Amino acid sequence: MLPLNLPNLLTLARILAVPVIVVALLDETPNGDALAAGVFALAAITDGLDGYIARRRQDVTTFGKLMDPLADKLLIVAALVALVSLNRLAAWVAMVIIARELAVTGLRAVAVEQGVVISASWLGKVKTTLQVAAVFALIIWNPSPWPVDALVYVALAATVISGLDYFFGLRKRLAEERERVRRAAGGEGNEGGAQRIE
Repeated sequence: MLPLNLPNLLTLARILAVPVIVVALLDETPNGDALAAGVFALAAITDGLDGYIARRRQDVTTFGKLMDPLADKLLIVAALVALVSLNRLAAWVAMVIIARELAVTGLRAVAVEQGVVISASWLGKVKTTLQVAAVFALIIWNPSPWPVDALVYVALAATVISGLDYFFGLRKRLAEERERVRRAAGGEGNEGGAQRIE
């Protein structure tokens, strides 16, 4: 059963904001850009709040661990796809960002299976902040002035760099975990007979 605490409610609200943003942008809603920008900004704020509240109240749940990063990615990906369809963003830029997010999600799942958890790095936090700022600016300004275009490319660079940082950090952690398991198995083998870990 879904634990209905405040952090999880904020995560659910962020997920429910996604179709509102897309409809406001694509359906020619009156003042749609302003509505989409406002809802997007509120949803982005809840991203920081839910984790902070959960840690402060020691109210971290499995649902929150799974759905919080998913909600973040849904918010960004949906907004990017809508902006591409409106010709406000180059499709290749959106695809690079989306591919990075999907790749990191897959790598995180692999790491969890291996018992390795990599916490968010400062690069990841900078990447998220820049992505949110770029998407918000693209919603607000149409057509976008050059500073917004520059912000988009800075966000793109941060996305790629943070993705590479996560990949190489994960490789290092997995190698360390394998070495730890090997040493533990070697120790057990010395005490109780030879054992082999495949």
